[in-house]
Amino acid sequence: MSWSGWVAGVVAGMSLGQSPTALEAVRLHKPDAAALARAELTACAAKKCDDVGRLALLAGTLALSDGQAAEARELLAAWPAPPLLAPYHAFYLGQARFYAGDAAGAAEDFARVLESKAPAELAARARARLGESLLKAGKPQDAAQVLEAAAKASPTVELLYQRALARGGSGNRAGQRADMMTVALRFPTHPYGNEAMAWLTEGSTPPVKLGYTERTTRADRFLDAGATQRGLDELATLDKVKLDKEQAARVALLRARAWFALGRTEDAEKALALARKGPAAVAAQADLLVARRALKSDDNAKARTLMAALDKKYPSQPAGDEGAFFAGWLDLQAGRFADAVQAFTAFETRYPRSRRRDEGMWFRALAHLRQEEYAKARAALDAFLTAYPKSNMGPQARYWMARSRELDGAKADTLGPAYEAVITSAPASFYALMANERLKALSLKTPAHFPQPPQVLQLPRPPELELAVELTRAGLFRDATEEVEAHAARLRSADQALPFAHALLGLGEYGHAHAVAARHLWGRAFGARAPEALAPFYPRAFATAVEGAATQHQVDPYLVWAIMRRESAFRPEVMSIADARGLMQIIPKTANAIAEKLKEPVPAPADLFSPERNIRYGAWYLSRLMERFGHPVLAAAAYNAGPGSAAKWVQERSSLPLDLFVETIPFKETRGYVKQVVADLFLYHSFYGDGTGALKLPLQVPAPSKEGVSF
Repeated sequence: MSWSGWVAGVVAGMSLGQSPTALEAVRLHKPDAAALARAELTACAAKKCDDVGRLALLAGTLALSDGQAAEARELLAAWPAPPLLAPYHAFYLGQARFYAGDAAGAAEDFARVLESKAPAELAARARARLGESLLKAGKPQDAAQVLEAAAKASPTVELLYQRALARGGSGNRAGQRADMMTVALRFPTHPYGNEAMAWLTEGSTPPVKLGYTERTTRADRFLDAGATQRGLDELATLDKVKLDKEQAARVALLRARAWFALGRTEDAEKALALARKGPAAVAAQADLLVARRALKSDDNAKARTLMAALDKKYPSQPAGDEGAFFAGWLDLQAGRFADAVQAFTAFETRYPRSRRRDEGMWFRALAHLRQEEYAKARAALDAFLTAYPKSNMGPQARYWMARSRELDGAKADTLGPAYEAVITSAPASFYALMANERLKALSLKTPAHFPQPPQVLQLPRPPELELAVELTRAGLFRDATEEVEAHAARLRSADQALPFAHALLGLGEYGHAHAVAARHLWGRAFGARAPEALAPFYPRAFATAVEGAATQHQVDPYLVWAIMRRESAFRPEVMSIADARGLMQIIPKTANAIAEKLKEPVPAPADLFSPERNIRYGAWYLSRLMERFGHPVLAAAAYNAGPGSAAKWVQERSSLPLDLFVETIPFKETRGYVKQVVADLFLYHSFYGDGTGALKLPLQVPAPSKEGVSF
């Protein structure tokens, strides 16, 4: 379903002032959104249409977001909103008055929100703004009463800082000092963190002196946030402070992290030498920092030496645990399988409580498999299943128990039940797919992973969604999302969640439906295998756009859905830390390259939140990956880790069968990504395919073309 189609579905049969075009512009933050809304408001006001209040609310909030507070106040004050939206109208009018300089009037509006039957989330926002408005209006005692409760319920940096000012204004200097210290320590990179530090060191009487604990806490958080120089500046304040041996070592370790980040290796090494003179816990972290750097630099030989040294030198420290694990892992990656078996065996013995022990047991079994020691592999896998019977790696272990028997020469009558058990126990997993393909290769009947395909129920819309629909009609999408998420959070059972999820599917809210299902319907979908519970897990989301783009670019539409499910869980407005955007999580740089290939204008980054464009670009990219790599496993690996990495892995491991190839992908994230995408691809085919184009999954990876997409 396209975005315009989604809007049409929500408002079917309703008189609507806003056009789908205007609503799309609002949701995608297009620059012409405010002008479109104002034009529609003007036309509606001239005709005295019923939607003038709703349109005024939209136009006012858009003016407010553009920094036009006076215009927003004028628009919002001129027309009342529909009754259901009255609390939101009061809130945004309060916002407009506050930013237009009328703090007292804003306080009255926010108080009206609290007096109304506002949703809890809106009430919390209004309470916070009420406190700030009262403070700005010169009523610190009234503000303090409001902010005490608000900050206790939600101790955000904004509320803590405002409460500090209110406490100070009402004479509670100790409370002000405590809040300012909390802001300075927890949020040093936030602008209020700077304000809090300035008050503590310059505005407080007497000034507050920060010591070793406070300074290192701030420095650590600066370094974590990438504010390296600010971290060093914080540590420099301790140069004239007398530190004990442990404190000096910890400061040196923080400095080493900063110097490495700035590329000043010689200074970092000097700092590490001092850190190593500290207690074992600090010295171990210093050595681990060096070993991790070697691991990230792909200097595996050096990393192996350093990790093994950690294990030997610090067996009672977490660094020793990590060193022992990665020593075995590096042996496995380098093809030293006998050494890997030995390393992981020692790791299991030396670190029985390690959080990585289950992974270590699996990698030991994998090392046996690579050496074709199948009986030993089964013994290791059996030990794993005994130690971790409920592990999410259970299907993996059971599949390889069966597969190792096949590799060891077992007959079909023995293998059939073992592979069938994998499918029965984990029907949606990569290992169920692999078991399915192995059964076909043995000319054995394959059981249905699910007895019926997903079934979408046509149910009445729950009353609790009416406000979200009304907010959507008004273009208040953030508020609508907040309302849906609030109700979803209050669901407590599968019986409550099922109709709610299907109502969301009916509204085209695939992402919210998937989230509700993931929280409440997992057992019903994958345990009981109920078709109605499967529907929100595997929707044909944005079907018109997906099918159109797949046809245009000659790519499997089910591969598009499988990638979409893994990348965004069907949420169009998702943005990652790496700036990947939208349903297919496309980075602006990649989008620019795709647009160039398609001979289109370069899109604005916000345009990537458009489902149609995002899907079209993703489908084009997937078609080029399939053209180059010829296998969905490799296309998925390339989509996640880049075509260069995928091509390198094939070059290094092309002789391996598909299942072992996937297990040896060196990036843990990419291994998991590939497994889920290919399993979902199979399920989409089995659920919605007509049988004529059934998924054909070659069990040997092909050699990719040297030419083709490389970005």
